[in-house]
Amino acid sequence: MKIIVIGGGAWGTALAVNASRNAAAPHAVTLWVRDAAQALALQQGRENQRYLPGIALPTGLHISSQALPQLLASLHAEDLVILASPMAGLRGLLSLSKNCKAAVAWLCKGFEAGIDGAPGLMGHEIQAQVASGQSAGVLSGPSFAQEVALGKPTALVAASADATVRDALVAAFHSSTLRVYANEDVVGVEVGGAVKNVLAIATGLCDGLQLGLNARAALVTRGLAEMTRLGLALGAKAETFMGLSGLGDLVLTATGDLSRNRRVGQALAQGQTLEQAIASLGHVAEGVYSARTVVQRANSLGIDMPIARCVVDLLDGRLQPAQAVAALMARGPTAEGV
Repeated sequence: MKIIVIGGGAWGTALAVNASRNAAAPHAVTLWVRDAAQALALQQGRENQRYLPGIALPTGLHISSQALPQLLASLHAEDLVILASPMAGLRGLLSLSKNCKAAVAWLCKGFEAGIDGAPGLMGHEIQAQVASGQSAGVLSGPSFAQEVALGKPTALVAASADATVRDALVAAFHSSTLRVYANEDVVGVEVGGAVKNVLAIATGLCDGLQLGLNARAALVTRGLAEMTRLGLALGAKAETFMGLSGLGDLVLTATGDLSRNRRVGQALAQGQTLEQAIASLGHVAEGVYSARTVVQRANSLGIDMPIARCVVDLLDGRLQPAQAVAALMARGPTAEGV
């Protein structure tokens, strides 16, 4: 199988490294980067110093900056294209690859920014607009790029309505260190991936303010209820949120020290501005960009998401960290449930 990973960030590089090392199912793996100078640096140094320093690129991993239309035109139906861009770049890449014969899957988690007041879209909704005939899906789940690149045990979810896409993702990445589970519930997998980033900002704030483990457990649990409410309203299956792309991804992102979204919350709790928090990361924190759209989408459906709403108010400067906590604790009593 030929595998093209488009995007040389941390996650794209990690998956390209993982697939290149898969001794059980050897593949011809290409990591595509936009900039020719970056491609040359990766080829010569065999390391992605900016995004995955210290991780050696396998000798069999090919690096390319070839024009994408020509690169994609060389693929066949049994091949696979991985779109490893931030959410903001997904629409353009899906448009470029819409006539590609190979299966296509994206890695980004979140909602596209809305246009003219309209709620933003998830990946599968963008794909339906710009590349509806494409065999496509999403690869998601609880995973830090650094650990995947190091070969530490990880489990992911390959979600698509098309069985051939699910099968291609499993064949490409399932190995002794990376388990890939198939799932038909694209909506649930994408909602989980989008909302957990927003909730991780809230738990980072909680930890940064040293509110304690009880508070963190409450945020994670009630955050899962918010995620599930939104997912069910959009047509997802409830059981998806008890799996890897729901509870699993939420726990990892909300509690893991490698979580960029959690670090944003911690930085805000320490008095940094949002701009300072983002600048300190050096990477994209998708929760910052998708929080408003998550809440907009929820509001359009009449779904109550108080934790996500407080995160938006915090990011927009309407609430200070202590005020956000007070706003959540001041809510009236209610029955537990989704």
